[in-house]
Amino acid sequence: MPEAERLSFEFEVGEGRPRLDHFVAAQLPKVSLTRIRSLITDGEVLVNGNRATKGFKPQKGDRITVGMFSADKSAATPENIPLDILFEDEHLIVVNKPVGLLTHPSHREKSGTLTNALAFHFWETSREPIRPGLVHRLDRNTSGVIVIAKTLKAHRTLSKHFRERKVRKLYLAIVSGVVEKNAGEIDAPIGCDPALWPHWRVMDEGRHALTKYMVKRRFREHTLLELEPLTGRTHQLRIHCNLIGHPILGDPFYASKTDPHSAELNMKHHQLHAERLIFNHPATGKVLDLKAPMPESMLALIERVNHIQ
Repeated sequence: MPEAERLSFEFEVGEGRPRLDHFVAAQLPKVSLTRIRSLITDGEVLVNGNRATKGFKPQKGDRITVGMFSADKSAATPENIPLDILFEDEHLIVVNKPVGLLTHPSHREKSGTLTNALAFHFWETSREPIRPGLVHRLDRNTSGVIVIAKTLKAHRTLSKHFRERKVRKLYLAIVSGVVEKNAGEIDAPIGCDPALWPHWRVMDEGRHALTKYMVKRRFREHTLLELEPLTGRTHQLRIHCNLIGHPILGDPFYASKTDPHSAELNMKHHQLHAERLIFNHPATGKVLDLKAPMPESMLALIERVNHIQ
């Protein structure tokens, strides 16, 4: 992924002689004083091109340059990665995450993630270093709707709504085999077994996990399902679909049997899409019902599945 543009602010000092840290804080009110002082210490705040201490008092006409991201080791580096934005205001942003995009940096991958893309977008649109507040996550190869908070208050409220199961999440999945029942529930606890791979699996001592499913379309040897997780366990949908004998196509970890058409279908990843998210806006309470169109790769696979004889 391309590296972010080196962005900076420049200000001219007016009347009075405030301390350098207080002057910068007044120009950038959404940046904490602690962070500003860290930037000064790291040489990211320059007076007429020269480093200065936080207590330095610039004079009228002095030029103050502030580099915002290079010293912020705790935040994701902003990267110019395109975003498919479904909704955005000052409280939150909802995007359609593509297949292959990691949600946030990991210990192995520090760049090229949704969080990096959001950091850049926030900077470009508001000129403020807003840290993306992840409320939930999607697997790298799961596409679809994901909501991110832009304020601490919105993050707390949305997180509470997710915990209290006030958020409806609807997914689409192409599964192996023909599901006979038009609708049903999968109720099976999921836990982590560190001795086995994959670690997450159905086990008696696991946490309660409940998934609703509904058949959207049947094919000769496959089914398109709508899945609604009523709990939020790790890899819940993939594990539950496999449990009922209909693993999600292309799942490299949880499919206990290989689909007989896997070679001709040539799948690169599991076929799961977060199509719809329904929740109350954290500030206004208004119901937001946001949908993401199925990715082209999944639509193409449906066409191939439909033509299997």
